[in-house]
Amino acid sequence: MNIEELNKEIRICEKCRLAGSRINVLCGEGKLNARLMLIAQAPGEYEDREGRMFIGPSGKVLDELLHAAGISREEIYMTNLLKCMLPKYRRPKQDEIIACSQYLAQEIEIINPQVLVPMGYYACKHLFEKYSISIPSRTDFAALTGKLIWQKNQKIFPLAHPAALLYKESLKKFLKRDYARLKVLKKDCKWYPVCPMKRFLENGKLKRKWIELYCKGDWESCIRYQMEERGEYHPDCMLPDGTIDEKLRGL
Repeated sequence: MNIEELNKEIRICEKCRLAGSRINVLCGEGKLNARLMLIAQAPGEYEDREGRMFIGPSGKVLDELLHAAGISREEIYMTNLLKCMLPKYRRPKQDEIIACSQYLAQEIEIINPQVLVPMGYYACKHLFEKYSISIPSRTDFAALTGKLIWQKNQKIFPLAHPAALLYKESLKKFLKRDYARLKVLKKDCKWYPVCPMKRFLENGKLKRKWIELYCKGDWESCIRYQMEERGEYHPDCMLPDGTIDEKLRGL
């Protein structure tokens, strides 16, 4: 199935009660081979009325955060866990998530993004269930935002939903900091082609998680990268987190 066929199926969906209260079903939007896929909870009233992603107040906040991060909508793919608006912005019910999440699973398969970016608790909770990751409480969710996770060959980068700034302006510096990491995640480390980590992986001496979390993930936090940028010596057997792996010495 391609994205056009999937979207046709989504637009006529009546698998749950939300079909009776919606105006429009929202399909995903953006680059079809995007490296980053942003996943929100559900469309709001503006999106439900116009049939487009993130055009209301939270959309303006998202655009500001993406602009500050040097990211354009054209280079990412955006979608929702639920494709229909939740009446009075209530919490989603489990049967609604079960009915609709099959569409998200198909989108992930078609787009095949390197990084899934759930925005908000319920999108994050669903992906954690999907990839067998310990599910945080709503209170603990805040501690996970802005941290890259690698599980079952998939990178997940949880973020707070941009709507959070509509209710708590004091969160702005934290959201700007976390969303700024998207610029790092949208490309590999420039040093990767000549990095010893690449050679160790290809020779079967290094676990892939190091490459995905750093070289092809959050390379800006890699100690090797930071030392390389400063022109400081670092041995080939130093791992991205700065620890020395003696088994790699001399390889």
